[in-house]
Formats: sequence, C-alpha cells, structure tokens
Amino acid sequence: MSAPKPAEFVQTMIDVGEAKTKTSSRDLLLRGVMAGAILSFAVVVAITAITQTGLGLVGALVFPVGFCILSLMGYDLVTGVFGLAPLAKLENRPGITWGRVLRCWGLVGLGNLIGSLIVAFLIALSLTMNFTIEPNAVAQKIIAVSTARTVGFENLGADGWITCFVRGIFCNLMVCLGVIGNMAARTVAGKITAMWLPIFIFFVLVFEHTVVNMFLFPLGMMLGADFGVATWLNYNLIPTILGNIVGGLVCTCIPLYMTHARTAPALDTEEPTVNAEPVLES
Repeated sequence: MSAPKPAEFVQTMIDVGEAKTKTSSRDLLLRGVMAGAILSFAVVVAITAITQTGLGLVGALVFPVGFCILSLMGYDLVTGVFGLAPLAKLENRPGITWGRVLRCWGLVGLGNLIGSLIVAFLIALSLTMNFTIEPNAVAQKIIAVSTARTVGFENLGADGWITCFVRGIFCNLMVCLGVIGNMAARTVAGKITAMWLPIFIFFVLVFEHTVVNMFLFPLGMMLGADFGVATWLNYNLIPTILGNIVGGLVCTCIPLYMTHARTAPALDTEEPTVNAEPVLES
C-alpha cells in the first residue's frame, strides 16, 4: 500500500493531538507510566550493548526497539505530546484550550517520570544484587555517562546549560519525526522502519531526551554517581525539557502544520506571454 501524502498525515497529527488533550487523566497517566518504563529498559539494553562491544553505534542500533514497542502499544512520551497536543489548539478544534494542552503535557510527563523511577530502582537492585555488591561493568558505564552529562555540563556553567538545551532541540526534532513516521506508514514493518531511523540518529549523536534522562540520571545516583538532584535538574533535565519543547513543536510539528494544513495560496500557474520577436533598432 502506498504511504499517505504529507497533507493526509498532518491531519492525522492534528486529530491525534486533539484526542490526547481530551483523554482522561487516568489514561494519560497510565500510558505515560508504561512508556517511561519501556523506554527505560531500552536505555539499559543500549548501554549493555555498548559495554559489551565498546561501540556506541551498536547501542544506537538497538535503542529504538523501546520506542517502537511503546508507540505500537499506544503509550505516550511527553516528547511526542510536546509537538502534537498544541496543534489541536492552533487549529481551533472545539473545546481545546491551552490549559488542556498543559494538562496533557503535565500528566504524561508525570507518568513518564513515575515509570522511569520505578524501573531505575529495580534495575539498580538487579545490577547490585539488592545493593549488596559493587556496581558491575554496565552499572559503571551508567555512572560514567550520567556524571559526564550533569557534572560535565555544570563545570562549563552557562555554556554547558546552552549545550544541553541545543541537544534537547535536536533530539526532539528527531523524536517527533519518529512519532510522525508511525502515522505516515501503513504496515507494521513500515512503521518500525519510519520510527527506527530518526531515533537511531538522536541516540548515536548523543542528544538529550527528557524521558531517557528521567531514568538514566536517577539510576546513576542510585548506583553511587557523585552528583545530586539539584545538578541533575539545573544542568540536564530543565534545559532538556525546554529544548525538547522547541525541537518538537517549533522545529518539527509547526513547520509541517503550516505548510500542509495551513497551506499558503498557490501562485498563479499561468505564465505571462513573452514576446520572443527581436526588437529592431531604427
């Protein structure tokens, strides 16, 4: 089957954004919890692959499995609703207010955080035999990565904050393309392919993802990483959230919306007649 044209899947984006803003609080929270949990397992799979092979590229190749599973199950990441939910308001869909949009963001994000923290605690327990042995190689890698992307940014001050913010923009530009790819394909294989490619890009380039960071950095602290909650929030999570909003909404969803749903009037296709006869000089 042929893929839908951009004008068709952009209408689907608006419809999905409207549906999410009207979803019950219970379902938004539950879907967020499950999405956070599944993505957390994918992070551990990717870091395990990197530790075993020594190749970051291998981790990037396997990480998208989590995103594909949670998307096919209809669960929600706050990074996706950052881009989709406001489209329903921009389109003036009945009953959609900015309050509803923010409610959707907040409940999905809270669910993602709960799911991520639950899995982080259980993974920490698993890697340390119920906190009775020293962290193994995978746990040491998690500590190193989480420290580099918190203390490393903090040591750079404002430059580190801005770097994290920009990486957040790039990340959700890619992630929302993955969300949209799920809508643009009509077969399961096509959906997986369309989701896999942009998620691979964001992971291999070490961009910053809100939900990944809700899991990875608390897990690092549970395993003994030498940084605190304030450092994590101020130099990673907050700039990542802000960057993800800009990347998903401003850089991905609004351009598609403006050019395929709010298309500018077409230019007149009738070309003026040009006189091809030479002008004779007197």
